[in-house]
Amino acid sequence: MLYALHTYHSSRNKGLKMDDLKNYPISIAEIIRARSIVKRFLRPTQLTHYECLSKALHAEVYIKHENHNPTGTFKIRGGVNLLCHLKEKNIRGVITFSTGNHGLSIATAARSFGLDAVVVVPENNNPAKNRTIKESGAELIEAGSTFEEAATTAERLCQERELYYAHPADEPHLINGVGTGFLEIIEDLPDIDVMIVPLGAGSEAAAAITTLRAFRPKVGIVAVQAESSPAAHNSWVEKRICSGQNKTFAGGFATGKAYKIPFEIYRSGLDNFILLTEEEIYESIGMAFYYTHNLAEGAGAATIMAAFKVEDYLKDKKVVLQMSGCNASPDEISKAITTRSFREGYTGN
Repeated sequence: MLYALHTYHSSRNKGLKMDDLKNYPISIAEIIRARSIVKRFLRPTQLTHYECLSKALHAEVYIKHENHNPTGTFKIRGGVNLLCHLKEKNIRGVITFSTGNHGLSIATAARSFGLDAVVVVPENNNPAKNRTIKESGAELIEAGSTFEEAATTAERLCQERELYYAHPADEPHLINGVGTGFLEIIEDLPDIDVMIVPLGAGSEAAAAITTLRAFRPKVGIVAVQAESSPAAHNSWVEKRICSGQNKTFAGGFATGKAYKIPFEIYRSGLDNFILLTEEEIYESIGMAFYYTHNLAEGAGAATIMAAFKVEDYLKDKKVVLQMSGCNASPDEISKAITTRSFREGYTGN
């Protein structure tokens, strides 16, 4: 389903090709162009109206099921688009760092196009995600205790092995590819009022803002992140890139800093930004099952709890919640099914 990268023999040519890719525009025109690539490999995901959730929130609520994509995550869209462009440049090998979903998208793409891929994950990473990355044929390296420490190893190996360094956020082709999911939303629900997205490294929020505002300039866009890994939230509040603690169990939120390219888009593009405790994220997983009968991962389910946090803002509006992924570990699911929300839905603060 995808493409990987090439070994650079000339440092001069490497720099030129890297600059071309890293400085590529992010725009609605490029997102539409990306769709011509992505649609060859991925079917549109469902935008489903949930009556029970709508009644609970006093709004018209839909969920965009990006968890139904191959690899179980929205990130495959960006992987397809990025690796297509790498293939066109005769790139033969790629390396990235990830807590799972981004790495899985790169690994799946590389296997589909017969290319080499290396994915560096933190030690003690989600074992379910590690297994699927290895099953996709990538070389999996465990290094460091955090997302950022894994990045350091990836940067070193990139130089040693002369691979293309696919950053999980600062990659325009990734963001343009992710934007194709929001094109599907605007086509299915052109009068959308509010979009709620998870925000970790930031590609999803950046894609939502770029795509939806091109067609619906006044659409409200709300982000959600883990309180125990709040770097992006703090960066949005302070209007500058910040670093911070990174302790959440939820891999999709597990970043200790904001990243430049998506930050430049969401810095002024978000209407609100919600933080959730670890317990609230587990409750979100429970609510995802209660209301939709989907087993979502923490970040993928968090938009449901975020919606209840801004219930007054959503009243009587058409609202889309992004269910961005479903690659939870067995331990995460085991804990989530013990929550009250798993059996009763939202029960209040």
